[in-house]
Order: sequence, then C-alpha cells, then structure tokens
Amino acid sequence: MSRVNDGMAPSEVTPLLTAINAAAGSEPFELAIILGSGLGALADQVETAAVLAYADYDCFPPLAVAGHAGRLVVGCLDDLRVLVFAGRFHLYQGLTALQAGLPVRIAHRLGCRRLLLTNAAGGIDPELVPGHFLFIEDHLNLLGDNPLRGLRENTFLDLSTLYARRFWPELSAFAVRAGIPLRSGVLAAVPGPSYETPAEVRALRLLGAAAVGMSTVSEAILGRYLGMEVAGLSFIANRAAGLAGGPLSHEEVQAAARDGGMGLAELIRELCRLWQRTGPDC
Repeated sequence: MSRVNDGMAPSEVTPLLTAINAAAGSEPFELAIILGSGLGALADQVETAAVLAYADYDCFPPLAVAGHAGRLVVGCLDDLRVLVFAGRFHLYQGLTALQAGLPVRIAHRLGCRRLLLTNAAGGIDPELVPGHFLFIEDHLNLLGDNPLRGLRENTFLDLSTLYARRFWPELSAFAVRAGIPLRSGVLAAVPGPSYETPAEVRALRLLGAAAVGMSTVSEAILGRYLGMEVAGLSFIANRAAGLAGGPLSHEEVQAAARDGGMGLAELIRELCRLWQRTGPDC
C-alpha cells in the first residue's frame, strides 16, 4: 500500500474512521466502490455492518445532487470487506478535483488496495445505447483540474496503465452469458453541470471517446496515486447531446440508471470474484 500523503489532516476524518472501526473492526478493507447517479442497487446487497450518513460527519462536503443517497455502507460483499460510497462529489459543486476525491482518500486510510468506480454516462459510440455498459479502458481528462495539483510527493504519475484491463476477457464472457450488453472503451470527463453541446460531442468522438460523464477521472487518478488498482464501469443512461433526438435531463439519467442497477450489480459481483481469485495487481 502506498504511503504517500493524501492531502488530508488526521483530524478531518478521525470521527468517521473511529465509527467505521467500531462497527466493522480495524482490519484493512479490501475494496472501495463509488456508485454513480441512480446506481444504488448494489448497496442493498452488502452484508451490512454499518450505514453512515455523510451529513453526520464534517469531513464530507455538502451533497446536493439528486440520485446520490449520501451514505457510506460498510460491510462484506462476496467475502470481501467493502466500503460502498452511495453518493459522490463533483467539480461542478465548486470543489477541486482533490476535494471531489474524498471517498478515495477515506478508502486509502482504511487500507483499500482495490477501487471500483461507476457512473452514469452519455453514449457517444453508436453501438452504446441506453441500457448498455462500458468497461473503462482509458480516459480523457477534460475537467480542467487534476487531484494531484498542489500535492508535493511523487506527483509525476505514469497513467499509461491506469485502469485494470486484465479482467476484460473474463468479464466480457460473463456479460455475454448473462445477457448484459457490455463494451470496452474510453470515457471522457467534462466538468458540467451543463450537458455538452452537439459540437462538443462530435469533437469527443473524434478524440476517441466512447462515452462522456462528469466524474470518475479524478477518483481514478487519485486511486492510482495512493497505490490502488482501479477498475471502472459506466452505465449508458442516455445518448450524448445531438445523438438522442431530444433534450437531455438529469431526471432521465436517474430513471435509466435505476433500471440498470441490477445489471451493474451483477457485473460488480463478477469483478469481485475475479479480484478474489487473482488479488490486486498493484
């Protein structure tokens, strides 16, 4: 496990860490999962030791995004000690990339070596339509910020192998057997909160993006910096601007993500099984 500075003073998170250790013991956690908009179904499948509301702990910024429950579920999933963050933070709330990565820093403090990031995204690739999933193989960081900005130790980080791709063949085969439409590709991250213009989506497609969202990338960079193996899954909740034939809305994204929650949970549990078999590659 990396021992680099995560930019957080111990006093910021001590009450939260104390509550987690009291509920679940002080052994290191094995996996942290961050759930995107409307994708909370997995949290109900955790053998729960504690459910902690973000609002009860001062270390969490205010969470005012519909579709994010704002709670940390602590427990076990398929024999892995897990932290499930049902609610994430975004730059469009006025946060820096480092602040938005708070769940990753908390997971690091609790010993996590594996990080699974999920999100709801807009499909750019013509073969990615609502209801499909994207296994993230790389990203385009267009957020205008980097979570390592201002940190002092070892910040010139190689990201050429940021996302764990070793699971792709087996996860893809599982998805085919389960009837879950899954492709691999590049996720573009933009700051939001407004959706992209059709011209921006055309540009993103030329740059190689298969899907576009407003999160995940900062957390992935920070996770790798802190010594975690990172994997990512996007749920395609809508076609990106100019491709859908109508206006985009956050309500549409939430509704579609709720419908896709069980498929995401199946993919996550298969990833858990693959991780258990091989261990983290970091």
